Amino acid sequence: MSNFPAPSIFITGGAGFIGSALIRLLIGQGKWHIVNIDKLTYAGNLESLASVADHPNYRFTQIDICNRAALDKLFAEHSPAGVIHLAAESHVDRSIHGPGDFIQTNINGTFTLLEAARAYWLNLTGSAKDNFRFHHVSTDEVFGSLGDTGLFTEENSYQPNSPYSASKAASDHLVRAWHHTYGLPTVMTNCSNNYGPFQFPEKLIPLMIHNAISGKSLPIYGLGDNVRDWLEVDDHARALQLVFEQSAVGETWNIGGNNEKTNLQVVDTLCALLDKLQPRTDGLSYTTQKINVADRPGHDKRYAIDASKIQRELGWKPVETFATGLEKTVRWYLENSQWVSNVISGEYRHWVSKNYGERS
Repeated sequence: MSNFPAPSIFITGGAGFIGSALIRLLIGQGKWHIVNIDKLTYAGNLESLASVADHPNYRFTQIDICNRAALDKLFAEHSPAGVIHLAAESHVDRSIHGPGDFIQTNINGTFTLLEAARAYWLNLTGSAKDNFRFHHVSTDEVFGSLGDTGLFTEENSYQPNSPYSASKAASDHLVRAWHHTYGLPTVMTNCSNNYGPFQFPEKLIPLMIHNAISGKSLPIYGLGDNVRDWLEVDDHARALQLVFEQSAVGETWNIGGNNEKTNLQVVDTLCALLDKLQPRTDGLSYTTQKINVADRPGHDKRYAIDASKIQRELGWKPVETFATGLEKTVRWYLENSQWVSNVISGEYRHWVSKNYGERS
Protein backbone atom coordinates (compact mmCIF):
# COMPACT_ATOMS: atom_id res chain seq x y z
CA MET A 1 0.00 0.00 0.00
CA SER A 2 1.06 3.57 -0.63
CA ASN A 3 2.11 5.58 2.41
CA PHE A 4 0.19 8.55 1.05
CA PRO A 5 -2.62 9.60 3.44
CA ALA A 6 -5.06 10.44 0.60
CA PRO A 7 -6.04 8.82 -2.71
CA SER A 8 -3.34 8.41 -5.33
CA ILE A 9 -3.54 8.96 -9.09
CA PHE A 10 -1.13 7.53 -11.62
CA ILE A 11 -0.20 10.06 -14.29
CA THR A 12 1.75 8.53 -17.14
CA GLY A 13 3.95 10.85 -19.14
CA GLY A 14 3.95 13.29 -16.26
CA ALA A 15 7.36 14.71 -17.17
CA GLY A 16 6.01 15.80 -20.54
CA PHE A 17 4.52 19.15 -21.43
CA ILE A 18 0.83 18.49 -20.67
CA GLY A 19 1.48 15.96 -17.93
CA SER A 20 3.72 18.31 -15.96
CA ALA A 21 1.13 21.10 -16.21
CA LEU A 22 -1.51 18.73 -14.85
CA ILE A 23 0.73 17.62 -12.00
CA ARG A 24 1.56 21.19 -11.01
CA LEU A 25 -2.18 21.97 -10.96
CA LEU A 26 -3.15 18.94 -8.85
CA ILE A 27 -0.28 19.22 -6.39
CA GLY A 28 -1.12 22.89 -5.91
CA GLN A 29 -4.65 21.94 -4.86
CA GLY A 30 -3.55 19.29 -2.38
CA LYS A 31 -6.49 17.00 -3.09
CA TRP A 32 -4.66 14.14 -4.78
CA HIS A 33 -1.34 12.41 -4.36
CA ILE A 34 0.41 11.92 -7.66
CA VAL A 35 2.58 9.08 -8.85
CA ASN A 36 4.33 10.27 -11.99
CA ILE A 37 5.21 7.39 -14.31
CA ASP A 38 7.57 8.45 -17.08
CA LYS A 39 10.20 6.70 -19.17
CA LEU A 40 12.09 10.00 -19.60
CA THR A 41 12.55 9.90 -23.34
CA TYR A 42 14.01 13.00 -24.98
CA ALA A 43 10.83 15.05 -24.33
CA GLY A 44 10.50 14.08 -20.67
CA ASN A 45 11.93 16.88 -18.55
CA LEU A 46 11.82 16.77 -14.76
CA GLU A 47 13.01 20.39 -14.61
CA SER A 48 9.40 21.21 -15.49
CA LEU A 49 8.42 19.72 -12.11
CA ALA A 50 11.10 21.37 -10.00
CA SER A 51 8.46 23.35 -8.11
CA VAL A 52 6.80 20.16 -6.81
CA ALA A 53 9.73 17.73 -6.77
CA ASP A 54 10.03 17.65 -3.00
CA HIS A 55 6.33 17.90 -2.21
CA PRO A 56 5.10 15.07 0.07
CA ASN A 57 2.13 14.47 -2.26
CA TYR A 58 4.35 13.76 -5.27
CA ARG A 59 6.40 10.76 -6.28
CA PHE A 60 8.31 10.06 -9.49
CA THR A 61 9.17 6.66 -10.89
CA GLN A 62 11.06 6.06 -14.13
CA ILE A 63 9.17 3.25 -15.82
CA ASP A 64 8.38 2.34 -19.41
CA ILE A 65 4.64 1.70 -19.77
CA CYS A 66 5.53 -1.33 -21.89
CA ASN A 67 6.99 -2.96 -18.75
CA ARG A 68 4.07 -4.96 -17.36
CA ALA A 69 5.88 -6.32 -14.30
CA ALA A 70 6.92 -2.84 -13.19
CA LEU A 71 3.37 -1.55 -13.68
CA ASP A 72 1.88 -4.43 -11.67
CA LYS A 73 4.28 -3.65 -8.84
CA LEU A 74 3.26 0.01 -8.84
CA PHE A 75 -0.46 -0.79 -8.78
CA ALA A 76 0.08 -3.14 -5.83
CA GLU A 77 2.17 -0.60 -3.95
CA HIS A 78 0.05 2.52 -4.42
CA SER A 79 -3.55 1.29 -4.93
CA PRO A 80 -4.48 4.26 -7.15
CA ALA A 81 -7.99 5.65 -7.50
CA GLY A 82 -7.37 6.00 -11.22
CA VAL A 83 -4.97 6.54 -14.09
CA ILE A 84 -4.61 9.57 -16.34
CA HIS A 85 -2.71 8.28 -19.36
CA LEU A 86 -0.69 10.92 -21.21
CA ALA A 87 2.47 8.96 -22.04
CA ALA A 88 2.97 9.07 -25.81
CA GLU A 89 5.32 9.91 -28.60
CA SER A 90 3.70 13.04 -29.96
CA HIS A 91 5.70 14.88 -32.64
CA VAL A 92 4.35 14.41 -36.17
CA ASP A 93 7.65 15.12 -37.91
CA ARG A 94 9.44 12.51 -35.80
CA SER A 95 6.71 9.97 -36.58
CA ILE A 96 7.29 10.46 -40.30
CA HIS A 97 11.01 9.75 -40.02
CA GLY A 98 10.84 7.09 -37.28
CA PRO A 99 7.39 5.57 -36.82
CA GLY A 100 8.55 2.52 -34.83
CA ASP A 101 8.77 4.32 -31.50
CA PHE A 102 5.22 5.61 -31.98
CA ILE A 103 3.87 2.12 -32.56
CA GLN A 104 5.73 0.78 -29.54
CA THR A 105 4.76 3.45 -27.01
CA ASN A 106 1.37 4.64 -28.23
CA ILE A 107 -0.10 1.26 -29.16
CA ASN A 108 1.83 -1.44 -27.30
CA GLY A 109 2.33 0.77 -24.28
CA THR A 110 -1.35 1.64 -24.04
CA PHE A 111 -2.25 -2.05 -24.39
CA THR A 112 0.14 -3.00 -21.59
CA LEU A 113 -1.15 -0.24 -19.32
CA LEU A 114 -4.76 -1.20 -20.00
CA GLU A 115 -4.05 -4.81 -19.08
CA ALA A 116 -2.25 -3.84 -15.89
CA ALA A 117 -5.09 -1.50 -14.93
CA ARG A 118 -7.70 -4.14 -15.73
CA ALA A 119 -5.97 -6.77 -13.59
CA TYR A 120 -5.76 -4.31 -10.70
CA TRP A 121 -9.36 -3.11 -11.12
CA LEU A 122 -10.78 -6.64 -11.19
CA ASN A 123 -9.43 -7.23 -7.69
CA LEU A 124 -10.98 -4.07 -6.26
CA THR A 125 -14.24 -4.17 -4.32
CA GLY A 126 -17.01 -1.78 -3.33
CA SER A 127 -16.62 1.94 -3.92
CA ALA A 128 -12.95 1.58 -4.90
CA LYS A 129 -13.98 -0.54 -7.87
CA ASP A 130 -17.02 1.60 -8.71
CA ASN A 131 -15.07 4.86 -8.64
CA PHE A 132 -11.90 3.76 -10.45
CA ARG A 133 -11.27 5.59 -13.73
CA PHE A 134 -8.86 5.05 -16.62
CA HIS A 135 -8.65 8.42 -18.38
CA HIS A 136 -7.02 8.23 -21.80
CA VAL A 137 -5.75 11.54 -23.23
CA SER A 138 -5.70 11.77 -27.02
CA THR A 139 -5.60 14.28 -29.86
CA ASP A 140 -7.87 15.83 -32.47
CA GLU A 141 -5.46 14.60 -35.14
CA VAL A 142 -7.15 11.18 -35.08
CA PHE A 143 -10.08 12.76 -36.94
CA GLY A 144 -8.00 13.68 -39.99
CA SER A 145 -8.30 16.96 -41.85
CA LEU A 146 -11.26 19.35 -42.06
CA GLY A 147 -12.25 21.44 -45.04
CA ASP A 148 -12.70 25.18 -44.84
CA THR A 149 -15.73 24.84 -42.57
CA GLY A 150 -17.01 22.53 -39.84
CA LEU A 151 -15.73 21.34 -36.47
CA PHE A 152 -14.64 18.02 -34.99
CA THR A 153 -17.27 16.62 -32.64
CA GLU A 154 -17.12 13.58 -30.40
CA GLU A 155 -19.05 11.67 -33.09
CA ASN A 156 -16.56 12.28 -35.92
CA SER A 157 -15.19 9.22 -37.68
CA TYR A 158 -11.47 8.54 -37.45
CA GLN A 159 -9.29 9.31 -40.47
CA PRO A 160 -5.68 9.63 -39.23
CA ASN A 161 -3.17 10.76 -41.84
CA SER A 162 0.23 10.54 -40.15
CA PRO A 163 2.02 7.70 -38.32
CA TYR A 164 1.57 9.70 -35.11
CA SER A 165 -2.18 10.19 -35.49
CA ALA A 166 -2.63 6.58 -36.66
CA SER A 167 -0.89 5.32 -33.53
CA LYS A 168 -3.05 7.54 -31.33
CA ALA A 169 -6.19 6.42 -33.15
CA ALA A 170 -5.22 2.82 -32.48
CA SER A 171 -4.74 3.57 -28.79
CA ASP A 172 -8.16 5.25 -28.65
CA HIS A 173 -9.75 2.16 -30.17
CA LEU A 174 -8.02 -0.07 -27.62
CA VAL A 175 -9.34 2.00 -24.74
CA ARG A 176 -12.86 1.93 -26.14
CA ALA A 177 -12.64 -1.82 -26.70
CA TRP A 178 -11.39 -2.50 -23.16
CA HIS A 179 -14.41 -0.63 -21.83
CA HIS A 180 -16.98 -2.36 -24.01
CA THR A 181 -15.43 -5.83 -23.86
CA TYR A 182 -14.13 -6.02 -20.31
CA GLY A 183 -16.09 -3.28 -18.55
CA LEU A 184 -12.98 -1.31 -17.60
CA PRO A 185 -14.29 2.12 -16.50
CA THR A 186 -12.68 4.40 -19.07
CA VAL A 187 -13.11 8.00 -20.19
CA MET A 188 -11.39 9.68 -23.12
CA THR A 189 -10.46 13.21 -24.17
CA ASN A 190 -9.31 14.52 -27.55
CA CYS A 191 -7.61 17.91 -27.46
CA SER A 192 -6.47 20.51 -29.96
CA ASN A 193 -2.92 21.93 -30.25
CA ASN A 194 -1.50 22.86 -26.86
CA TYR A 195 0.89 25.71 -26.13
CA GLY A 196 2.32 27.37 -23.06
CA PRO A 197 5.29 27.34 -20.66
CA PHE A 198 7.62 24.32 -20.48
CA GLN A 199 6.85 23.05 -24.00
CA PHE A 200 9.67 21.16 -25.72
CA PRO A 201 11.16 23.49 -28.34
CA GLU A 202 10.59 21.23 -31.34
CA LYS A 203 6.95 22.40 -31.34
CA LEU A 204 5.89 25.40 -33.41
CA ILE A 205 5.49 28.16 -30.82
CA PRO A 206 8.57 27.54 -28.62
CA LEU A 207 10.66 26.77 -31.73
CA MET A 208 9.74 30.10 -33.30
CA ILE A 209 10.43 32.01 -30.07
CA HIS A 210 13.84 30.38 -29.68
CA ASN A 211 14.80 30.82 -33.32
CA ALA A 212 13.68 34.43 -33.38
CA ILE A 213 15.69 35.60 -30.38
CA SER A 214 18.66 33.48 -31.51
CA GLY A 215 18.76 35.25 -34.88
CA LYS A 216 17.81 32.12 -36.79
CA SER A 217 15.29 31.75 -39.60
CA LEU A 218 11.62 31.10 -38.86
CA PRO A 219 10.72 28.18 -41.17
CA ILE A 220 7.07 27.99 -42.20
CA TYR A 221 5.72 24.90 -43.94
CA GLY A 222 4.28 25.58 -47.39
CA LEU A 223 2.27 28.78 -47.53
CA GLY A 224 1.63 28.79 -43.79
CA ASP A 225 -2.11 28.45 -44.35
CA ASN A 226 -2.61 25.24 -42.36
CA VAL A 227 -5.10 25.95 -39.57
CA ARG A 228 -4.94 24.71 -35.97
CA ASP A 229 -7.10 25.34 -32.91
CA TRP A 230 -4.83 26.49 -30.08
CA LEU A 231 -5.41 25.51 -26.44
CA GLU A 232 -3.40 26.97 -23.55
CA VAL A 233 -1.95 24.10 -21.54
CA ASP A 234 -3.22 25.20 -18.11
CA ASP A 235 -6.74 25.48 -19.55
CA HIS A 236 -6.29 21.93 -20.81
CA ALA A 237 -5.09 20.72 -17.41
CA ARG A 238 -8.21 22.13 -15.74
CA ALA A 239 -10.37 20.31 -18.30
CA LEU A 240 -8.54 17.03 -17.71
CA GLN A 241 -9.16 17.28 -13.98
CA LEU A 242 -12.87 17.94 -14.52
CA VAL A 243 -13.25 14.95 -16.82
CA PHE A 244 -11.32 12.62 -14.52
CA GLU A 245 -13.33 13.65 -11.46
CA GLN A 246 -16.80 14.15 -12.95
CA SER A 247 -17.25 12.27 -16.22
CA ALA A 248 -19.53 9.28 -16.45
CA VAL A 249 -17.88 6.04 -17.52
CA GLY A 250 -17.55 5.50 -21.25
CA GLU A 251 -17.81 9.16 -22.22
CA THR A 252 -15.59 10.95 -24.74
CA TRP A 253 -14.90 14.69 -24.55
CA ASN A 254 -13.40 17.15 -27.02
CA ILE A 255 -11.25 19.91 -25.51
CA GLY A 256 -10.44 22.93 -27.67
CA GLY A 257 -9.43 26.53 -27.19
CA ASN A 258 -11.77 28.14 -29.75
CA ASN A 259 -8.68 29.76 -31.29
CA GLU A 260 -8.39 28.87 -34.98
CA LYS A 261 -5.24 30.36 -36.45
CA THR A 262 -3.14 29.69 -39.53
CA ASN A 263 0.50 28.87 -38.86
CA LEU A 264 1.39 32.16 -40.53
CA GLN A 265 -0.91 34.09 -38.18
CA VAL A 266 0.73 32.39 -35.21
CA VAL A 267 4.22 33.30 -36.35
CA ASP A 268 3.25 36.89 -37.20
CA THR A 269 1.62 37.33 -33.78
CA LEU A 270 4.71 35.92 -32.07
CA CYS A 271 6.93 38.32 -34.03
CA ALA A 272 4.77 41.28 -33.03
CA LEU A 273 4.98 40.29 -29.36
CA LEU A 274 8.74 39.88 -29.54
CA ASP A 275 9.06 43.21 -31.34
CA LYS A 276 7.36 44.74 -28.30
CA LEU A 277 8.91 42.71 -25.49
CA GLN A 278 12.46 42.17 -26.75
CA PRO A 279 13.13 44.25 -29.88
CA ARG A 280 15.96 43.37 -32.22
CA THR A 281 19.02 45.57 -31.77
CA ASP A 282 18.95 46.59 -35.45
CA GLY A 283 15.39 47.90 -35.16
CA LEU A 284 14.00 45.48 -37.73
CA SER A 285 10.97 43.27 -37.09
CA TYR A 286 11.41 39.59 -36.35
CA THR A 287 9.13 38.97 -39.35
CA THR A 288 12.18 39.54 -41.56
CA GLN A 289 13.46 36.16 -40.34
CA LYS A 290 10.51 34.24 -41.83
CA ILE A 291 11.20 31.76 -44.63
CA ASN A 292 8.95 29.30 -46.44
CA VAL A 293 10.06 25.66 -46.64
CA ALA A 294 8.65 22.61 -48.40
CA ASP A 295 5.48 21.30 -46.79
CA ARG A 296 5.74 18.10 -44.78
CA PRO A 297 4.20 14.90 -46.17
CA GLY A 298 0.53 14.36 -45.34
CA HIS A 299 0.19 17.77 -43.68
CA ASP A 300 -3.46 18.07 -42.59
CA LYS A 301 -5.05 21.30 -43.77
CA ARG A 302 -7.25 22.26 -40.84
CA TYR A 303 -8.19 21.12 -37.34
CA ALA A 304 -10.91 22.76 -35.27
CA ILE A 305 -12.71 21.35 -32.24
CA ASP A 306 -16.29 21.71 -31.11
CA ALA A 307 -15.88 21.85 -27.30
CA SER A 308 -19.54 22.61 -26.60
CA LYS A 309 -20.19 19.27 -24.86
CA ILE A 310 -17.62 19.79 -22.09
CA GLN A 311 -18.69 23.42 -21.72
CA ARG A 312 -22.37 22.48 -21.51
CA GLU A 313 -22.17 19.36 -19.33
CA LEU A 314 -19.12 19.96 -17.12
CA GLY A 315 -19.01 23.76 -17.11
CA TRP A 316 -15.48 24.07 -18.50
CA LYS A 317 -14.38 26.84 -20.81
CA PRO A 318 -10.91 28.21 -21.54
CA VAL A 319 -9.74 31.08 -19.39
CA GLU A 320 -7.11 32.27 -21.84
CA THR A 321 -7.78 33.91 -25.16
CA PHE A 322 -5.11 33.36 -27.79
CA ALA A 323 -3.86 36.90 -27.20
CA THR A 324 -3.53 36.56 -23.43
CA GLY A 325 -2.22 33.00 -23.54
CA LEU A 326 0.38 33.71 -26.18
CA GLU A 327 1.71 36.82 -24.44
CA LYS A 328 1.96 34.88 -21.18
CA THR A 329 3.84 32.15 -23.03
CA VAL A 330 6.28 34.51 -24.75
CA ARG A 331 7.01 36.30 -21.48
CA TRP A 332 7.67 32.95 -19.78
CA TYR A 333 10.19 31.86 -22.41
CA LEU A 334 11.97 35.21 -22.29
CA GLU A 335 12.16 35.04 -18.48
CA ASN A 336 13.24 31.38 -18.35
CA SER A 337 16.09 31.29 -20.81
CA GLN A 338 18.04 28.84 -18.64
CA TRP A 339 15.30 26.21 -18.93
CA VAL A 340 15.34 26.63 -22.70
CA SER A 341 19.14 26.52 -22.81
CA ASN A 342 19.18 23.30 -20.79
CA VAL A 343 16.77 21.70 -23.24
CA ILE A 344 18.65 22.87 -26.32
CA SER A 345 21.98 21.69 -24.89
CA GLY A 346 20.62 18.41 -23.53
CA GLU A 347 21.60 19.40 -19.98
CA TYR A 348 18.02 18.75 -18.80
CA ARG A 349 18.68 15.02 -19.22
CA HIS A 350 21.10 15.16 -16.27
CA TRP A 351 18.83 17.19 -14.01
CA VAL A 352 17.21 14.14 -12.41
CA SER A 353 20.46 12.65 -11.16
CA LYS A 354 21.99 15.95 -10.08
CA ASN A 355 19.03 17.63 -8.42
CA TYR A 356 16.38 15.08 -7.70
CA GLY A 357 17.22 11.43 -8.13
CA GLU A 358 14.75 8.71 -9.01
CA ARG A 359 12.01 7.74 -6.62
CA SER A 360 9.97 4.60 -6.81
